[in-house]
This record gives sequence, C-alpha cells and structure tokens, in this order.
Amino acid sequence: MIDLRLVPAALTAWAVTAAGILWATPGALAAVSVAVTATALAGLWGHRARRATDRRAAVAAVVAVLTVGAGFAVAVVLRVDAAHRHPVTDYIGDLTTVVVAPSETPRSLAGARVMFRGALLTLDDTPASGTVVVFASGADYARLSPGQPAAFRARVAAPTRRDLTVAVLAAVGEPTPGEAAPIHRAAHHVRGQFAQAARRVLPPEQAAVLPAVVLGDTTAVPPTTTADFRASGLAHLTAVSGANVTIVCGAVLLSAALIGPRAAVVAAALALAGFVVVVQPSPSVLRAAVMGAITLLAVLSHRRRQALPALAATVVLLMVAAPELAVDVGFALSVSATAALVLIAPGWSRRLVARGWPKPLADAVSVALAAQVVTAPLVAGISGSVSLVAVAANLAAAPVIAPITVLGTAAAAVGIGWPAGAELLIRFTGPEVWWLLRVAHLSAGLPAASVPVPAGAAGVVTVAIGGLAVGAVWHWVVSPRHDTIGR
Repeated sequence: MIDLRLVPAALTAWAVTAAGILWATPGALAAVSVAVTATALAGLWGHRARRATDRRAAVAAVVAVLTVGAGFAVAVVLRVDAAHRHPVTDYIGDLTTVVVAPSETPRSLAGARVMFRGALLTLDDTPASGTVVVFASGADYARLSPGQPAAFRARVAAPTRRDLTVAVLAAVGEPTPGEAAPIHRAAHHVRGQFAQAARRVLPPEQAAVLPAVVLGDTTAVPPTTTADFRASGLAHLTAVSGANVTIVCGAVLLSAALIGPRAAVVAAALALAGFVVVVQPSPSVLRAAVMGAITLLAVLSHRRRQALPALAATVVLLMVAAPELAVDVGFALSVSATAALVLIAPGWSRRLVARGWPKPLADAVSVALAAQVVTAPLVAGISGSVSLVAVAANLAAAPVIAPITVLGTAAAAVGIGWPAGAELLIRFTGPEVWWLLRVAHLSAGLPAASVPVPAGAAGVVTVAIGGLAVGAVWHWVVSPRHDTIGR
C-alpha cells in the first residue's frame, strides 16, 4: 500500500507557490481554492460507506490542505511583493555600479556573449540582495566562476520572466573580479583540473562531453553535439541530475562490505556533500541531489511506501527553501521522473519479469519508458518537439552511464593530488563516452527522430494524451495473460 498522506500537501504547496509567483495574490488565492475544493470532492467521492471516521478524515484533510495552502500563499505573496519593491527597480533604464556573485558558470551565447544568474551583493555601493540575470560580452565575464564576486557597470532592465528575479543587468565595460570563498575556489580548481586532464587524453569531442556528463560542465560541448543530444532525448545526461547522485552515492555504499554499513552511509553522505559543492550548489543541483537521494532510498529499501512520502516532503521543503523552483521546468521534470520511478516503473518491471524477461532488462525498459511518458509533455511544451527515439536511445546509453559517472567522479577526486592517476581513470572512460556519442549521433540522424508539436500548453496537452495512450497500451501489453489470471 502506497502512503499518499503527504501528497496533497506537496501538490498544494507547489501549486500555490507557482500561482503566486506567476499571478501574485489572485493566483495564490485561486490555487488555494482549487486545492481545498479538490480535496473536499475527493473526500466525498472516497468515503462511500459514510462512516463518521471517514467524515472526520475528510474534514481533517480539507483543514490540512487549507492550512498548508494559506501558509504558502502568505509566504509567496510576501516574496513577490519584496521582489516588486526591490530597490533595483528605481534604477530600471539607468546605468549603475553593481557587484554580483555568479551562482553558475557563465553560459556562452551567440556573438561572443555570455549569460549567468547570480546574487546581487551591492547596488550603487549599497549592500543589496536578490537574484539577477546578467548578460555580458568579453572573456573576463566568461572566466568568472560561481561564487566569485565581480564589480561592473550595468544597465538595469525589468525581469522578463516571473521567477522572483529582481532585475536583468546588461553589463557595460570590463568587470573587476574579486576573490571567491575558499570552498568555491577549491571546487573551481577541481573542475578545471578535470577538464584539462580530459583534454590531454581524450579526443576533442569526448573531452568536451565527459565533464558535461560527470559534473554538468557544458561550456566546451559543441552546439552540434548539444543538438544531437536534445534530438535523441539524451540532453538530461549533460546536466547534473538525480541519476548522477544515485550512481555516486550508490558506488560509495558498495563499500559497506569493507567498512560496515554505518560507515558506508556516512561516507555516502560526505560524497554527496562534496559532489554538490564541486558541481556548484545552485538550486538546480540541490534539487538533483535531493531527488537522487530519494531514488537511492527507493533502491536500497525496495519499498515505494518510504520513497513517495520522502518525495512529497522534499517538495514541501524545497518550496520553503527555494520557492523559485515552483516555476522551474527542470524541477517539474525531476519530480515527475522520480514519481514515475517510484510509482509506475516497479509494477511494469514485475509484470515483465513474470512474463519471462530478465530482471535487469525489465528494470531498464520500465524505467526508461515510464520516465519518457511522464516527462515528454513538459519537454514538448518547452521545445515544440518530441523525440520518438528517446526510449531506445536511453536504453542503448544506459549501460555506459554508470561507468562514466563513477570513473569520472573518481578521476575528478584523485586529480587534485595525482594528475597521472586521474588521466589513467579518464582513459578508461574513452570507449564508454565514444559509445554515448555514437548513440546520440545515430539516434538524432534517424528519420523522424524528433517530431514537431505545438509549443506551450497545446503541446503539453497533445503529447500528454499521446503519452497516456502509450502508457495504457504498454500497461496492457505487460499485464498477465488472461489464461494465467484464472490459474
């Protein structure tokens, strides 16, 4: 029996926070009303016996959802109001001096420009706070590392997206870089050493893709390779995801036979913390770390009952700590994929095993198909296309992801004091990275590998209907045969 008690609270917190960010007070109030109404209707529909205990449970559920919704509505409305009233709004259209610390590695754009999100530290020589988006030109901006403050002149513009960003800054002139905190400098050094070691021992394209798969560093990945990964449904492999965390921590936990289970758990926690720091502790990375930890919990416990409440509690906590994730597509993809792993894939896998499939193959097919079915609508709404080869491409790439991640992470760790050892480990990733690139290139080159669909809500609805049909057909295919049911 799956424990669903925290799910209404998680969905309410998420919906109210997202609606509040997008549409302020009216949106938050509407989301609370919808959540309370849906909970009340579910309670009326669910207690067919009309027992007093059922009525009390239904009333308690409505009260709980109303309490959670009201609390998150107040919180998000205050945050949105603070963003609208931020002192930087007085400078819109003007030039001013700012100090910003990037929260991510600057991303290259067309025309030798870069873009990055960061924390506003000072505004016109006055201490400030808030998240900003910076657009700039020049190598000095491209060389900025996460956590490294930089002072520069910028023209202030209103944010173009509703995600609690307080301003968009167009940098003018060259920056005056400061010094990042020691932990950020150490993380930047590890990433740089790893990328250099990869370039020394691997062909150029492989050397560019390896840091992307292991550490989410896509700065050197060629645009054509990025396009192939996107068309083949493998783009998630070049960003830090819960899968990276699961593989790294799982590999550390395998040491339990040598150091004992408790020590292995402590080592896995330390590895998780170090991994998060090295790949940049941005909200998206923290999200991936939490989702990976939940996936690992599901794998280790073999009990979905524990994993789903953990996922719901995580959603609630992340809405408190980083409410901007409520309107982040990556967050939605992570949550939906993790939920599919917990709720859908195990049942499909068991049925395939019952029909004679080898369990590893049944698990791989079920996970790939379940993740694709639940995430394809969101991907289609963003990109205006849907990959028809994603499941096959992910299945073909799956065997090499764990070796790449484990060997690459180990190389990044030992490269600090033993560059030759890092290069040796990276050499062992060469065949696996070659295979991954071949899968991406061949899959993207297939006829109708990526099919255009309407972008936005129309694409989400269209692909969701198709996904439901595919899921229903697959569920019927893997169901036990009628003749075996009666036996």
